[in-house]
Amino acid sequence: MLNHHRPTLQCFLLALLLLACTWKEAAGSLGEGRKLWQKPKPEPIIPDESFLYDTFPSGFLWGSGTSAFQTEGSWDQGGKGASIWDHFTHSSVSGNLTTETANVASDSYTLWEEDVEALKYLGVRSYSFSLSWPRLFPDGNARSQANTAAVEHYMRLIERLLENQIEPIVTLYHWDLPQVLQEQYGGWKNDTVVGLFEDYAAFCFHTFGRRVRYWLTMHNPYVVAVHGYGTGVHAPGETGGPAASLIVAHNLIKAHAKAWHTYNTHFRPAHNGRNLVHYGQSVTPDLRRILGWIKLEYGDPKVLLAEGGWFSEASVGREDTVAIYLMKKFINQVLQAIRIDGMQVFGYSAWSLVDGFEWNYGYGIRRGLFYINFSQPNRTRTPKTTAQYYRRVISDNSFLRDETSRDLKGRFPCDFHWGIADSTLQVHLYPFSPQFTDPHLYSWNLTGDGSLRLVPGVKLRTSRAQCTDYLAIRGHLRLFVSTGASHYRFALNWSLILPQGDRSSVNTEALRYYRCVLTELKKLDLEAVVILYYPTHRDPNLGLPGPLHASGGWLNYSTVEAFQEYAALCYKELGSWVRYWVTVNEPNRLVDVYSSGKEKHQAAHNLLLAHAKAWRVYEREHSSQQRAMVSLALHADWAEPANPFLESHTAAAQRFLLFELGRFLDPLLGPRYEEMQSKGDYPQEMKAYLKERAQVMGLPGSPLPSFTEAEREELRGALSFIALNHFTTRLVSPFPHTQSNFQQRQPPDHGCLTLTDPTWPSSSMGQALVPWGLRKILSWVTERYGGDLPVIITGSGVDDQAPVEDKLRQHYLRSYLQEALKARHLDGVNLQGFYMWKLQDRHAAQFGLFTSTHHQSKAKASLTVYREIITHGGFPEDNTTQPCRLSGLQQPCSTCAWLFNNKALLVFGGCLLITAVMLAALVIFVIITRNQRRGRGRAVSRMTRRRRKEVCSCPTVVKH
Repeated sequence: MLNHHRPTLQCFLLALLLLACTWKEAAGSLGEGRKLWQKPKPEPIIPDESFLYDTFPSGFLWGSGTSAFQTEGSWDQGGKGASIWDHFTHSSVSGNLTTETANVASDSYTLWEEDVEALKYLGVRSYSFSLSWPRLFPDGNARSQANTAAVEHYMRLIERLLENQIEPIVTLYHWDLPQVLQEQYGGWKNDTVVGLFEDYAAFCFHTFGRRVRYWLTMHNPYVVAVHGYGTGVHAPGETGGPAASLIVAHNLIKAHAKAWHTYNTHFRPAHNGRNLVHYGQSVTPDLRRILGWIKLEYGDPKVLLAEGGWFSEASVGREDTVAIYLMKKFINQVLQAIRIDGMQVFGYSAWSLVDGFEWNYGYGIRRGLFYINFSQPNRTRTPKTTAQYYRRVISDNSFLRDETSRDLKGRFPCDFHWGIADSTLQVHLYPFSPQFTDPHLYSWNLTGDGSLRLVPGVKLRTSRAQCTDYLAIRGHLRLFVSTGASHYRFALNWSLILPQGDRSSVNTEALRYYRCVLTELKKLDLEAVVILYYPTHRDPNLGLPGPLHASGGWLNYSTVEAFQEYAALCYKELGSWVRYWVTVNEPNRLVDVYSSGKEKHQAAHNLLLAHAKAWRVYEREHSSQQRAMVSLALHADWAEPANPFLESHTAAAQRFLLFELGRFLDPLLGPRYEEMQSKGDYPQEMKAYLKERAQVMGLPGSPLPSFTEAEREELRGALSFIALNHFTTRLVSPFPHTQSNFQQRQPPDHGCLTLTDPTWPSSSMGQALVPWGLRKILSWVTERYGGDLPVIITGSGVDDQAPVEDKLRQHYLRSYLQEALKARHLDGVNLQGFYMWKLQDRHAAQFGLFTSTHHQSKAKASLTVYREIITHGGFPEDNTTQPCRLSGLQQPCSTCAWLFNNKALLVFGGCLLITAVMLAALVIFVIITRNQRRGRGRAVSRMTRRRRKEVCSCPTVVKH
């Protein structure tokens, strides 16, 4: 990342206080701008929020600027009097903050015409410069006779600017108070200086006003108040603390106000000019928010950004690469403020035009667009790369969108790999279903504690082992199936399968587990891409079996032989279900763990040999029957020259790619322009660079190992397809060979330094989203190695901390797959697959398409996006399902998904339902039983009555 200096919060707040006090009229109530800072920053993937491609308004006032003390020099010539900064740097008052002086500085008093030529080179329309108060009035009193030489100098400069259609923007006071006023009155602590400044301003308005339309009364008054009179870091070096700072700030505000009213009353009607308060730069990359705050607080005024820039170390010289990207960010935020926020920004001045004396830093840092070698008396102005960049922006008056950034409509082929990439597959032998494999009989809960007790002497017949015994497999694959992907990339655990590193101890249960995963995938008509060795920094053994790591790991050739033996075992045991093998995942990242360059090269050497041996084993023993393809996967981020104006950066980016990719692909494939007999070796450019570097460093020879002829023969062609893991793009520059850098750290063997562009949107983990980088890396690989072999992106993704609505990942998917489509259709890349990293988060929200099991394995929004792209086969015009996928694509079962996600609720509901049914049955049973009893009772009563009737109906016997 780019490193920035930041000011103290107190300084920034005082700057805003001064602005608030000196603005003529505030349309809104104080505090409205605070709402802006309470809002979260815009999401980096909102269109035009991270970087806006648009045009600046016609007539936008592009400019640059300088200050008198920093650049003029001639400190005691031409009748100039001493300033407080002259006294500060010449005496011990500064506390030895710097032993340098601005006696000559950039010599702009003499070389002012060269400054004008520099402005013409840039193509600017304005030049902001300051008048030297002690040069015009050595005694500080504008009522006395002005220094004629100084008046004539500034008049010549203004006239020459106007001749070249460059608008002068003149600052009255840029910190160089006449020393005599400091000695007589105590400087800005004394109200008398306020009146003297009013007289000085009136003289300048009268003398130069007819040619000047833009006046700035003073520059960064907070620095004068806080660091000049509070901390003593700046001239006059007083340490009066906050109390003194507030008095000085008060007087500076009054001085500005008096100067403003003087101009407004006596000069504005005649000169038709403008008088602006200049409160200096705010050293923060969030310039857009500053501008938005001004709009809310002060009623949408017109704004001129009279100073925008950043510091570079003096050792950077003309190649100020970092400053280019900070300038790019600043200027684009100005464009966003204009076009999106409706701000009335009418000009921007890049600071500064030339290198100069940087106050308490002396010449240790630089801010100029033009480089000056202060050890040379001629003070030649040489454009830096920031000057070239700024010149291009001014010429375009915009940030133009590249034609290649437009979306392409089209589809990927039907046999395209739509994949999900995972790391080492976790072997979950538990939970396990033992009911068909345990022959014993148990009694349950005899003692009331829910325990099982073995029934002795009883054995049952068991079924054979089956994959359904592993309960975790189907749940895991259920998630995978719901993505709609056709290929699943995962890794085996070498140290689990062969704990001792050889076949003396084989974990058959682990092999059985992997076999079950593969057979279940086959049942689902899905393909597996299996990685044999997945190095990980989280494992102290780097994923190796312990004995192999203890014996030197990849620095020992015995690991190469052990890997060949391990690969042969996996091919034999699992090969029937695997069509794509990856021997080693990202060997170019694994070598980074080694400390010395020699160890890195030796490890990479042995990794290459291990891959080649594994490839040859498959070719000899299994290829004819299993017909799988074997490769190794490389981490393949694109390398963009950090500075587009320097050939050394272009060379560094190419060298970086050769060390990252060519080191592994050249020995296997060789550049397509090489003869076959020359293949099987490291890139010639890499070998030449390391040899030359060794000579420069006084080393006995290149640290790069050599291949034997037999090894070269084994390496040639040992690759069935090109597998690349791509995530981002890096800016690459040559490693700066300064003494301080060598003392801090040893430069990498490739001699490159990586940066990132602050205008690129990035994730919470700092991964920059640069979609066009994918297309560039694919084109580079195809150009160097030809298009005969298929290319597969075996891993690509971005972290997103959003629990479900992962907008950043959605944007990543769409934009990166767009570039993949362009690479295939427009560039002729033989791209045959794209694997999204990864299926599920392990803990917190990061790369997964599903949340972790701790968060109920919920599908994130990006899953819907990925599935939609898979269903359409890309980005078709009609947005319809790809015809060949109508039958093959497994449609999601929304009801099944709902049932799966609400298992606990369903169980609870089922229990309630069963209870309700049982209660209802019981009630019905009771009612029926009661009715039956009542029915029987009535029947008995009827029968009794009937019998009684029968008894009573007998004829009466009459006795005579």
